[in-house]
Amino acid sequence: MDSVPGPKSRVYEETLQQIRQIITHDRLTPGDKIPSERELADRLNVGRSSVREALRALELLGIIETRRGEGTFIKDFRENHLVRVLGLYVLEDAKAVEDIFEMSALIEKQAIEKLLDNHDKKALIQLDREFRKGDLSCEQLMGKLIKLSGNRLLYRTWLVLGDYLKAGITLEEPSAPVFEELLSGLILKNKKLVLLVYKQISQYKIVQLS
Repeated sequence: MDSVPGPKSRVYEETLQQIRQIITHDRLTPGDKIPSERELADRLNVGRSSVREALRALELLGIIETRRGEGTFIKDFRENHLVRVLGLYVLEDAKAVEDIFEMSALIEKQAIEKLLDNHDKKALIQLDREFRKGDLSCEQLMGKLIKLSGNRLLYRTWLVLGDYLKAGITLEEPSAPVFEELLSGLILKNKKLVLLVYKQISQYKIVQLS
């Protein structure tokens, strides 16, 4: 399974790995400036668009940062060790996107199950109203549900995992009615319905990873 689907996935992955090798070969450390987009394209013998896409992914992964008027630099990981661990993992393992998706799904499912046990009907009804009015996207709704479950660490981890998924792949969410059904099940404390609907949501994304 390719970590980044689509016709350009191979070029993208190879460019990403080669840039990582340059960072290692040049012994670049946090704070060091990396070669320019043009220089990287020349060294790797690839188009600048491929380099630009790979650099964007590295920035989303928290590996590099762009400073206006100065260039692109290796980011200081000390602020967030989870970012460092995940960033290096994504670069070194072609199966990373699949694994990160699985971890993200586990967090979502655990949060949903916890909401069934620690039922806050009033808060769930409020979320249902906001979602049906269009004030929340499907992704924002899921984040609100995880946050409502009460585990802040799981919520923060889910946010980081989501950023890494966005760096490697674009996943479409199921249609809004599916999430409305999920909310209805949570409000009614219908565990069977909730788990069935969430399975549909996760399976919808898994198909896109295949």
